[in-house]
Amino acid sequence: MQDILFDFISKYISLTEDEKKAIESLDIFRSVKKGTILLEEGERSKDSYFVLKGCIRVYYVLDGEEKTTAFYTEMEAFTPPCVISKTPSEYYVSCLEDTILTVSNSDMEAEINSKFPKFETICRILSEELLAKQRIDFDKFKTSSPEQRYLNLLQKRPDLIQRVPQHQLASYLGIKPQSLSRLRARILGKEGASLLKTKR
Repeated sequence: MQDILFDFISKYISLTEDEKKAIESLDIFRSVKKGTILLEEGERSKDSYFVLKGCIRVYYVLDGEEKTTAFYTEMEAFTPPCVISKTPSEYYVSCLEDTILTVSNSDMEAEINSKFPKFETICRILSEELLAKQRIDFDKFKTSSPEQRYLNLLQKRPDLIQRVPQHQLASYLGIKPQSLSRLRARILGKEGASLLKTKR
């Protein structure tokens, strides 16, 4: 588990043995079973997550119906907004698969940053990258049709198509499961037609 995290960090900064030991001593690694709810609506939390293996889902429950807003998979970080605002959570966070996470909080981060200031640099870089990515994803989502959203997902995150149940994927795309089935059939039909044209 540690090696996966260290390999990821090494893309941004080099780690000394002391720094690796300091991370290990924080006891941040967690193996979590599929179906585990990490955060519930109404709950307060200080925890931030980094997915080493597996998939977590963020969803609201509105009028008894789950509305999925995000999936986080390998090498993605997630700090619930309620952690920053220090208010009760408005949504749920759960594990879609058996998942290996790092779970940290602001106290741990302050402690490690004071001992090793370079960690502050990587935290800032990751936060900036995440904010920029979320902004782009949000803008694309708001300005695209369901078909464009699905094609974008196929291009950027094809693994989700296989890993996520269809009703959750449909909710994430903002459509009904039946519409997603029709959409997939239409796209597959187009792909088949264009393949036939190329062979001629």
